[in-house]
Amino acid sequence: MYQVIARKYRPQTFAELVGQEHVRVTLENAIRLGRIAHGYIFSGQRGTGKTTVARILARCLNCVQGPTVTPCGACSSCVEIAAGNSVDVIEIDAASNRGINEMRELRENVRYRPARDRYKVFIIDEAHQITPEAFNALLKTLEEPPEWVVFVLCTTEAHKIPPTIASRCQHFSFRSLSFEEIYQRLESICRQEGIQADSEALGVLTLAGDGSLRDSLSALDQAIACCGTRLEANEVRNLLGMFSLEALEQVAQALIASDSRRMLEVVNELVVNGRHLQHFCRELARYFRNLLVSKVAGDNPRLVAASPGERARLREMAARFSEEDLIRYLQLTLDLYRDLQFSFDPRLHMELGLIRLVEAGKLAPIEEVLSRLESAPASSPAPSPAPAAAGSDVKQKLHAAALELGLTYTADALLHAEVCEAGTELEVTAPKEYALMLKGQELEKVVRKAFGRARRVKVTLVEGAAASGTAASSAADPPREDADQLRQRVLSHPAVKRFLETFPDAEIRAVRDLKE
Repeated sequence: MYQVIARKYRPQTFAELVGQEHVRVTLENAIRLGRIAHGYIFSGQRGTGKTTVARILARCLNCVQGPTVTPCGACSSCVEIAAGNSVDVIEIDAASNRGINEMRELRENVRYRPARDRYKVFIIDEAHQITPEAFNALLKTLEEPPEWVVFVLCTTEAHKIPPTIASRCQHFSFRSLSFEEIYQRLESICRQEGIQADSEALGVLTLAGDGSLRDSLSALDQAIACCGTRLEANEVRNLLGMFSLEALEQVAQALIASDSRRMLEVVNELVVNGRHLQHFCRELARYFRNLLVSKVAGDNPRLVAASPGERARLREMAARFSEEDLIRYLQLTLDLYRDLQFSFDPRLHMELGLIRLVEAGKLAPIEEVLSRLESAPASSPAPSPAPAAAGSDVKQKLHAAALELGLTYTADALLHAEVCEAGTELEVTAPKEYALMLKGQELEKVVRKAFGRARRVKVTLVEGAAASGTAASSAADPPREDADQLRQRVLSHPAVKRFLETFPDAEIRAVRDLKE
């Protein structure tokens, strides 16, 4: 009879255990030193090895060569515990045996010595479902059990275990397994089973478990039943109802192009194909989270749960957004996910939410707006002068495109910058005081306007005079203001006064010089 992969490859010794090093080391040392506790609590999310470790502990205690950290696996005790039919290792499902009568029966059972083995081990699954009255009936027995009894309470909700019980047990918290740990285990099992699976397919199966090895193994079983001995990412993804990186990248591309129409097309494709909109929104939130982490922390496999190829694509896409934009997109997507839970028209909410993302990408940081107000004359800002004829053609095209888009401050920054082409990349070198004018999506819009397509832009900020080679002013730099002088000058600025009048509850907590 067929045995599912999760049971077939269930660890039988501590050496085979995946992850949970802190649990393994502590229990091994306790066994070696003969310091076996009479009560343990194993807590953690599903599929992380709680019941498996309880069985391994029982084998270590009752093996004929034991107590030992390396049970033989051949004696009758080891074999029966592995099969789940040992008379001295009693597994109780508290979800269906949670009442006071069952606990009284267990208390009576505790009084008798093991039939054959060294210890009588009680493994209680879903222990948090035991009723308060039943816990009270178990309390005295758990506090002073006979020397031959060991209790192991396994639970996914440790906070529901009464303090009077928890204080009489040693508590081990099982953590969720990392992406790499599950991925390597799946890769090893596929190799043993003769299954051909590419790295992307294994990555999909790993993500399906969400930190639970058992869930990922169940997904692997399902994929093998559907696809046979060759697993491909697209088939596995469709089977499990997951979304590809390409589908999520459509939203990112629409944001880069500020294309609201494309957002509506994305929603329409999801609806036509029968995809669950809330599930897509959840995956989109995870995608923006991975983009943000890639932007902040770079290529760190411990922080981004993805295959190496997917991490490279995330890094490349993250480079096209600012941290502020990604934070804004992530928050809006989380809000959209919450709203979809109670939506009377999910499609309407989804369309509105994705268009809001596009509009959010057009927002400028408050520092940039205030900087423009401060540098603007009393009347409307006049267009920057046209670049000199000696300027490069690329620089002239960018300057003209910025003026055509009405981005006069970006045009002024480009006028004082050096621009050159390095293959398909544009390199812009500008003084630091123009940093805000060359930041965000405005420069990308200018490039797209000038060349008819998006191009990678590298901005380098330098000290001193304008990078375009313009002669520096011979006048000495004005003396630096101290913090109080700078604050007073800012508070007296007409634009700041208007801002504070408009938002009377606003508070200016810090002032900084944007040119520094």
